[in-house]
Amino acid sequence: MKRRTGMAAQDPSETRNRRTGTAAREPLGVRQGSRRASAFLARRSLATHRRAWAAVIVATGAAAALIGAFAFVIGSLLVAAPPVQRYAGADAVVAADQKVSYTAKPWGSEPRTTTAYLPERARLDRSVLAAVAGADGVAKAVADDSVPVSTGDGRPAVGRSWPSAALTRYELAEGRAPRDATEVVLDGSLAVGGPAPGERVVLRADGTARTYTVSGIARTGHGGDAPPAVFFTEPRLTALAGHPGRIDTIGVVAEPGVSPDALRDAIGAVLPERSGVPGSDRGVRVLTGAERGEAEQVDALGGRGDQLALLGSIGGTVLMVALLVIASTLSQAIHQRSGELALLRAVGASPRQLRSAIGREAGRVSAAAALLGGIGAVPLGLAMRSLLTTETLPLPVPWWLPPAAALTGGLLVALLARPVAMLAARSITRLRPAAALGAAAAEEPSEPGRFRKVAGVVLAFAGISSAGVATTQSGQAAGAAASGAAMSLVIAVALLGPRISRIALDVLGRPLRRVGGVSGFLAERAASAHTRRLATAFTPIVLVVAFVCVQLASGPTMERASGQQASAALRADLVATGGGAGLPAGAARAVREAPGVTAATGVLRSAVVLADRQAGEPVLTRLPVLGVEARGLSGTLDPRVTAGDLDRLTGRDAVAVGADRAKGLDVGPGDRVALRLGDGTRVEPRVVAVYEHELGLGEFLFPREALAGHVSAARDQVVLIRTGDGAGADPATSVREALAPYGGGVTVRAATGDDVAIAPPVSDGDNAVIVIGVGVIGGFALLAVVSTLALITIGRRGEFRLLRMVGTGRRQLRRMLVLETGLVTFAGLVIGTAVAAVPLTAFAVSLAGTAPYLPPTHYGVIAGAVALAAAAGTLIPGAAGGRFVLGRRAG
Repeated sequence: MKRRTGMAAQDPSETRNRRTGTAAREPLGVRQGSRRASAFLARRSLATHRRAWAAVIVATGAAAALIGAFAFVIGSLLVAAPPVQRYAGADAVVAADQKVSYTAKPWGSEPRTTTAYLPERARLDRSVLAAVAGADGVAKAVADDSVPVSTGDGRPAVGRSWPSAALTRYELAEGRAPRDATEVVLDGSLAVGGPAPGERVVLRADGTARTYTVSGIARTGHGGDAPPAVFFTEPRLTALAGHPGRIDTIGVVAEPGVSPDALRDAIGAVLPERSGVPGSDRGVRVLTGAERGEAEQVDALGGRGDQLALLGSIGGTVLMVALLVIASTLSQAIHQRSGELALLRAVGASPRQLRSAIGREAGRVSAAAALLGGIGAVPLGLAMRSLLTTETLPLPVPWWLPPAAALTGGLLVALLARPVAMLAARSITRLRPAAALGAAAAEEPSEPGRFRKVAGVVLAFAGISSAGVATTQSGQAAGAAASGAAMSLVIAVALLGPRISRIALDVLGRPLRRVGGVSGFLAERAASAHTRRLATAFTPIVLVVAFVCVQLASGPTMERASGQQASAALRADLVATGGGAGLPAGAARAVREAPGVTAATGVLRSAVVLADRQAGEPVLTRLPVLGVEARGLSGTLDPRVTAGDLDRLTGRDAVAVGADRAKGLDVGPGDRVALRLGDGTRVEPRVVAVYEHELGLGEFLFPREALAGHVSAARDQVVLIRTGDGAGADPATSVREALAPYGGGVTVRAATGDDVAIAPPVSDGDNAVIVIGVGVIGGFALLAVVSTLALITIGRRGEFRLLRMVGTGRRQLRRMLVLETGLVTFAGLVIGTAVAAVPLTAFAVSLAGTAPYLPPTHYGVIAGAVALAAAAGTLIPGAAGGRFVLGRRAG
């Protein structure tokens, strides 16, 4: 037999070689014969077990597609840049650096530096303009400021100076340039169906709405998608911008024949090291080519960094999910053949031959799965990209990205499958031939081995510890940390599955027998005899329930708690809003003077950057803040002050701090706190009060005047209004009449907590990441449920035949399958919910002071999807094989 097939019985030298880890010195012909025997076994086994391997191909192919899709979208984000629209006619743009850095020395390590993008525009000193204009190769240097503008009917636009029209290649189509503060040039898109040159137009740029004369109509020749513009004279635009000593950017038009690199070097040689703005240490950048778009959308790259961090966190979860699914399906496929492998071992197949044969099978299967998954990664990646791409940051698809993403997913699956399969067969292939005969008829021990027990306990402890880490994060970052903790607990459940399934059967076994009768008895007995199989069945259900619950519950938990605190703090009964552009200066004062109004507070939204350490590592955190007016604040907002006095929240050197943040920074009234405002300006305001409602109102409250000079547009987003008896007049009507001179687009309505809530806002990009995390990964996990349960059902054909031969009816078998499906689904839902509850509870209690919250309809959808997936994975394969299993040909 050895000569014909290459199989060799185990001998002392083989045992010694396996024990010492040395390779046997076999003759070349024996090694070649062994390889031929392994290849023969692999070919025959693939044909015999094609249904089981098909289920494995589906799961591993989906894993390859998912990994490749994440590689696709992350690669697209890495090369993404804001489009060049506004500066399409400029050869270079000079702007202040939008990044801030922080260097600290972690514990026992070298100093490290972290960076973050600023949320507000950092400006340049106007003196920089003269330096740039005098550089070699510069034909024209134009100061470019902008202000939000709306037309009389509420249409938004951007106010710019007429000299800056050349930077977007605007040209006059009709009329002439504006000559004084009463004239404007309209973008052609605003003039459609509107005023012609010489006619009047109502515009609201700052303060009350004013009437201007249209001196001309301009149209851009570059064909871009720049927002509609209204062009004022340069002095008028400077006055409207409100920062006469500073400018947003400088657009540069080069002399003919000057290359972008030469222009960059020439401008850089005359620029000051810093932007020149007092209190700011921003450097100055010269942007050319595609970089010019960064000066248009100042926070686009910051948003890209946030998305990359979230996708990286979810991508790590994806990799862990893929590893778990591949290991689970391959292990189940190999385990179902343990009798066959043991029999081959008993008749003389060597351990090396069996491992080689299984490795060859897994290699061929993984190659097919890698090919299918690589092909599927491209359309899936394109779908994910479509969710993340925006007008301010379109995601490109360079030619190399699709093949690179497909190769990444396919190669990882191909590399992982073979060693996982060989490791799964180790328990059978290492047996002696005599012991293998007994193992051929016995299932693997139900209890996990020592290594699995230790690893499972360690991971369970790590998951619980990681849940504590979630309490140090905020918003979606905390949700990602909680998701990681849940993943550790899911893997622990997979390792300790047989022990957990035994506990589940002790609880559910008796009710199952009572409800199901004979079928219930059969279901309970089958589950008790194969607890490993039961554990393999509910592990993917635990995975999908835990992951989706964590992702879906973290955001609503924070939003609910934030809304409750904001509602508790709100004392206003009316609110005035001005749309996306906000309310112009003077609106709050006008409302305050309206009949029936007892208090009115303008609210300016911005953000600050806080430098801190987490576990010794330097961290820069962007925190949303509110700028409010102390005058009348007590009548509109009650932050619940615990120390200090909010009446002192005035001037440019004051700040109120939330209680938890004050505790973390170890500050109180009279202390100073080091911050960077939204444009990067360093400040150290004095703490004048500490308050409790920080989750609803933000962790810092500033005087409005302290923020107004450091935001891109100093406009109140809302005005909170407290009304009383107004001499018989309706207060809402009085407020509308007071705001009438400020033009259209201003609305007055009843105030709600959402008007002041500032807990981590969920942007469109964050929503897209949530959709990707929940939809794509949840869908993959559900597919893993179907494929795993289908694989298990296919492997039970012999068991079903035997039951039919001893007299079990078709209805009884079908009902047994239904009850087993219900058992697996219920156990998976309960365990998955418990796994999710650990990190979610720690997260919610520490950050929000409440229990975690998941809308009941969301949980109902999760449970329904899991039940459908479990039924599809169990009942459909059983019905497909009904003529052999449940039909008349059972014998």
